Amino acid sequence: MLEESNNWGRWGSDDERGALNLLTPEVVVAAAGSVREGRTVSLSLPIRGATSSPAPTTVPHLRGRPLPQHFMSVDGGDYAAGTRAIGAGLKMADDALVVTPHGTTTHMDALCHMWSGDELYNGHPADRVRSYGAGRCGIDKAGPVVARGVLFDVPKLRGAGHLEAGDRIGPEDLEGCGVEVRPGDVAVVRTGWPLVWQEGPDAYWAGQPGLSADGGRWLAERDVCMVASDNAAIGGLNARQLADEDLADDLHMIFLWRHGIYLAEMLWLEELAETGRTDFLFLAVPLRIEGGTASPINPIAVL
Repeated sequence: MLEESNNWGRWGSDDERGALNLLTPEVVVAAAGSVREGRTVSLSLPIRGATSSPAPTTVPHLRGRPLPQHFMSVDGGDYAAGTRAIGAGLKMADDALVVTPHGTTTHMDALCHMWSGDELYNGHPADRVRSYGAGRCGIDKAGPVVARGVLFDVPKLRGAGHLEAGDRIGPEDLEGCGVEVRPGDVAVVRTGWPLVWQEGPDAYWAGQPGLSADGGRWLAERDVCMVASDNAAIGGLNARQLADEDLADDLHMIFLWRHGIYLAEMLWLEELAETGRTDFLFLAVPLRIEGGTASPINPIAVL
């Protein structure tokens, strides 16, 4: 598969940041030129703990994935039952939050998330992925993402509110959106699929639309640093929540493994789409989880 174009060695044999190396100071300064209104739009779904009984029915997620768990060290009921204040009338509560981001929250995949054979992106040994985290290409190596974002609103192009589960987004769709793509851009691809959750979990789990392999290659050829989408896997999923593509055409292999292009999944893009803007300043900061395969993020579009 590495006979196909890739970024291995492009930024040196020790590189663990991949396409984020494209975000030079000059590219970031140019990206700031996309700010024309000063408005900000959050692109994330809420993190709603499954311990709140309605949560599993209100936030899109993949079937069978461990949902976020949100607990409080002490709550109002404890104080009502006689828990002492910590000072002269001073009360407090602390959070305990457990999040497994893949398939449950708006998140950013690290380059160590998926690989083939015995090597991670750029030839790093896969045996460095241990039970306590990845010794190479973890999410802590990424750093902040400050880039020009470009929106590919494919449902709008097709005159639909959202794509259908079996739809795949190819180069012709991306070209049809009429968006100029520059090296170092974040390609934000809207499918509208989170809207289907309103019809119920079974409808959302019936499959998912997403990029085709050729659509992914089209973006990789244009040197984007990240691909972000509102679906759960960038590529499409079938009713078993699996990709139908073989290994050579798997979108995670094309982006993460071959090109070092980061992925952000399960975004909320409806408010951004309503603005009509196709270019903006994109901000996302992953948590510095040492050796993490992903991190929850709250991406921001600055218009």
